[in-house]
Order: sequence, then C-alpha cells, then structure tokens
Amino acid sequence: MRDKTRTKSPFEVPGWMDWLGYLAHKRPGFWIRAGNFETSVLEDRIASTQVQAPIYISGLARSGSTILLEILARHPDCATHAYKDFPLVLTPYFWSWFLDRSRRVDEVKVERAHGDGITVTPDSPEAIEEPVWMAFFPELHNPLRSNVLNAHIEAPAFERFYRNHIRKILWLRHSTRYLAKGNYNVTRLEYLLKLFPDAHFVIPVREPAAHIASLMRQHQHFHALHCKNPRALRYMQRVGHYEFGLDRRPIHIGEDSQASAILQDWIEGREVEGFARLWSDVHLYIAQRLDATPALREAALIVRHEDLCAAPREQLRKLFAHCHLPINETTLEHAAARLRGGSAPSLADEDLAMIRRLTHEAAMYFGYDMAAADGLRQTG
Repeated sequence: MRDKTRTKSPFEVPGWMDWLGYLAHKRPGFWIRAGNFETSVLEDRIASTQVQAPIYISGLARSGSTILLEILARHPDCATHAYKDFPLVLTPYFWSWFLDRSRRVDEVKVERAHGDGITVTPDSPEAIEEPVWMAFFPELHNPLRSNVLNAHIEAPAFERFYRNHIRKILWLRHSTRYLAKGNYNVTRLEYLLKLFPDAHFVIPVREPAAHIASLMRQHQHFHALHCKNPRALRYMQRVGHYEFGLDRRPIHIGEDSQASAILQDWIEGREVEGFARLWSDVHLYIAQRLDATPALREAALIVRHEDLCAAPREQLRKLFAHCHLPINETTLEHAAARLRGGSAPSLADEDLAMIRRLTHEAAMYFGYDMAAADGLRQTG
C-alpha cells in the first residue's frame, strides 16, 4: 500500500457518514439491541476472550493524551478503537465486516483536524468509545448536571454491554489488552476501577499556562471550522467531543463544580478565565479522587507532559512498566524520537497572573511551581 500524505486537513465528513451518524446518534436503543444481537452471533468466537488489565488514558484535552495513545497502541498486545469505527461504534463486528468489503485499499494520510502535525488514516487509534457511554447515559455531557459516574453507580445493562464490546474489540484486533483514550473518563475513574479492579490508568497533565494557551488555540480553530462546516460540528457532537468549537461544554465534576461559572465566563468572552477555572476544576477533582481512593492511586500513573518531553526514555520506561507491557530498546528509541516540547504560551501578563491565581492549588498538587514557571518564561 502506498503511503500518501495530504498536507491540508479540512475536516471532511462525507455525506454518507453524516447521514449514518445521524441514525446512530438519534436511535441509541436500536443500536444497543443491535450490539447485543451482534454479541449473540459472536458468542462462540469470543467465548475465550477476557478483559484483563485494560489501560485507560484520560486527562483534560491537549494534555498530551494523543501521543501516549499512539505510542501504547503500537504495542502488539494492545487493541484500541480507531477512526474507522465511527459511526456504527456499538456494532464493531458488523461495521468492520462491511468496511472490509467496501473500503479502498489505498488509504491517504491526512493531518488530523486539530492542525497539530499529527497525520492519521482510518486505522489510526482514536478516542471513539464515548458513543457507547452516551447511548446508556444520555446526560453525561450536560454542563448543568454532574457528569460523574462513581463507584456507587449500578448499571448492569451497560456493564454487560461494555464488557462484551471490549471483548469484541480485542477479538477483532487479535490482541489481549484493551487500550482506550477518553478525556471524559476522568469523571469515571472509580467506576471503571470497580468494573475492572486490575485496570491501569494513565493521567496526562500539563503546566497550566501552556495547557490553557493550547486549549484556546484549538477552540478558535474548531470554532472557525464549525462555522464553515456544519457536518464537522455534528461529527464532534456524535462522537462525544465537546472540548472545542460551537458546542463547547465544560466538564461538570459534581457538587463543587464550577461548570456554571465557566459557562458564564465563556458566554461573556472571558476565555482565559473560563479555561483556567476548567483546568483547576478538573485537576482538583482528579487530585481529590486519588487522595480519597488508595486503590485508584495505586492504579494510576501521572504523566507530566513536560517531563515526558524532557526525559522521554525515562518516562516511557515508567509508562510501559506501569501498564505491564514489555518494551525493547529499539521500540523505546523509536517512541522517544516522536516526542517534542510545545512552544511557550503567548499570553498577556495579566492573563498569566489570572491563570496562576485560579490554578495555583491544583498546579501545586501536580508539582508545578507557577512562580518558577513565570520566571522561566521571562528569561527564556
């Protein structure tokens, strides 16, 4: 197969995908039943497939989760969702069967819609499992209600479906370890740990000012894209990505959430303040859950983006060891070569001061000395 790369990456959503995505999104009950029927069809073939030590990458968008996903997804033991699994995410075998008989052999690499230099094909790993969660929990992305699913949640129909869904992904990809990237899983860590007590969690974090500057750039990028291309907006809504663009929504982390204040900031044009509150809200929640749940703390690895870029070999060794995945030196060197640091944030002094004030508590928990970071920016 020839390797073609297209330099421009308009967010192209074909008409057939837009139409089929509409059917999948609007009729979740039908697709849940279809998914259960698919499981019954495959019962004999997936009987020996077990969900063992799944790996979950989850952090606020733009924290470095994509590169971690791509590095881990290259491991032969790991199976993950791919771009091609949308829109019929709930019936992965039936959809895969159709794609195998209809897709072009010559796939073209394109820069992903984020415009960040990462090129993808339909087979590239991606955060595509969110439609499964949305089918069973339709209020998960309501910014006015708690989005948290904790260890007290009882949802046997979902849990049975989800476990079988993972087994089908493992069987289809001929692998033994399920790997998932999902930004919104930060509000489900304890629930996932209850479902899979042997799960491994990878939580990427990033220095607040650089992180917030990246979030703002991406929001502006997707806002312009959605204004020009309504199909792109519908695609992101249906796949469950509400981080940027015309339908941007904060994560509501429960009783103490600042979600309403964040929404008000954004409505009134206070972009930096809103994103700073979001950074603080999400990271304080993660810190509280890690402190409150020793088993979760033991199962979780915090990966600071700056450490990963500064000492990639050391950090990648920790990552693979935490996930109980063997790695050789050649693979390690190849993965380390892909990592690079981001540019310094171009924010006004008053914006940096606001970020420092609003994120200080959470930043300190994750080892960020905001005053020192400011000094480095001024001398760098």
